[in-house]
Amino acid sequence: MLQIRPVSDLRNNFTAIEQIVNTGSPVYLTKNGYGTMVVLSLEAYGKLMDRIELSLDAADIHAKTTSERMTHSQVFSGLREIMDE
Repeated sequence: MLQIRPVSDLRNNFTAIEQIVNTGSPVYLTKNGYGTMVVLSLEAYGKLMDRIELSLDAADIHAKTTSERMTHSQVFSGLREIMDE
């Protein structure tokens, strides 16, 4: 379930937010009804960054080993498809 909390909960209910993020779920914080930030556990953040780094490394290798190039729209439509899965 999506966890959306007011940013004041970070100060007032830190332990509850910490318990949620330690399960691997992010907590979305709002200020005046608008999203302001996302809180992740260090483990979840590390996994996210590892996936990004691996993807960038793979893209670098692909760029060095082939002459294939993609347009801006091809790249972003491919990313949208991946994100929608």
